[in-house]
Amino acid sequence: MEGVEMSEFWREKKVFVTGATGLIGGWLVRALLDSQAYVVVLVRDWDPQSELIRSGLINQTYVVNGQLEDYATLDRAINEHEIDTVFHLGAQTIVGSALRSPLPTFESNIRGTYNLMEACRVHDGLVKRVVVASSDKAYGDSDVLPYTEDMPLIGRHPYDVSKSCTDLIAITYHRTYGVPVAVTRCGNVYGGGDLNWSRIVPGTIRSFLAKEAPIIRSDGKFLRDYVYVKDVADAYMTTAEALDNPEVRGEAFNFAHEQPRTVLEVVFAISRLMGCDEIKPIILNQAKGEILNQYLDSTKAKTFLGWTAKHDFDQALGETIKWYREFLGA
Repeated sequence: MEGVEMSEFWREKKVFVTGATGLIGGWLVRALLDSQAYVVVLVRDWDPQSELIRSGLINQTYVVNGQLEDYATLDRAINEHEIDTVFHLGAQTIVGSALRSPLPTFESNIRGTYNLMEACRVHDGLVKRVVVASSDKAYGDSDVLPYTEDMPLIGRHPYDVSKSCTDLIAITYHRTYGVPVAVTRCGNVYGGGDLNWSRIVPGTIRSFLAKEAPIIRSDGKFLRDYVYVKDVADAYMTTAEALDNPEVRGEAFNFAHEQPRTVLEVVFAISRLMGCDEIKPIILNQAKGEILNQYLDSTKAKTFLGWTAKHDFDQALGETIKWYREFLGA
């Protein structure tokens, strides 16, 4: 994967990835395959537009069909493939979907997590490292920013609560049963392959390519971290490699670019790079169930893992715009 140094650590490691058809999952699988890992992916729905399938990467993996809510599927995947490393990215990730229909979000994000953690506990003779993807949303709303890892997890809205629970369940399985887990908490992840057009980066790029005004659901002043998907894939692999260190097990780590931006700043940056300054966004100011300001302190990841983001914002946005131009045939 261009821009990320591959590690010999992963050669012939047997890796199980949930959420492999998602934005981060596709890039993580690519990096693992580039590092010559043996990759097993959990696939619930066949989405031919997902990066994993569209790129043909799925043909280099071993596919387990099923869903996180089915414990037997997870148990079989780990046992039959003799998995030593687990990346748990699978989740319902859309805030609006969680708000409209919380039950499927809780089933996937909460039940799915404890099912997977239990399968890892049962097969502790095989599983040596587990990375669980949480989110900055797990912290909930706070007047104290940036978030640091010692702050409480107090999600209030359905998606936020599901990520708080994911986080706590993972740590519980380490503290109680010794499962070698670390939790990752990222800001807003962007990059090529994100087909959730309601998100600000892909939605804005698609609008500008069509010479249309992008739609902003909020007032445009929400403040967020934006971290490039290649940097996130690198963060997950770096965390997994460090799990051989007892000081890393049972810990959570924030990963962010540490340059928070408003929604409008992101839209204007995309506009500038695409030469669409004359097209002004439409601001609806209708967002509900979302936290106003969220951004992270990544000092702990720098200190314990030696991780920092390798891509600057304009470079990463430029790569992202190029991906969507090619994908949309623009």
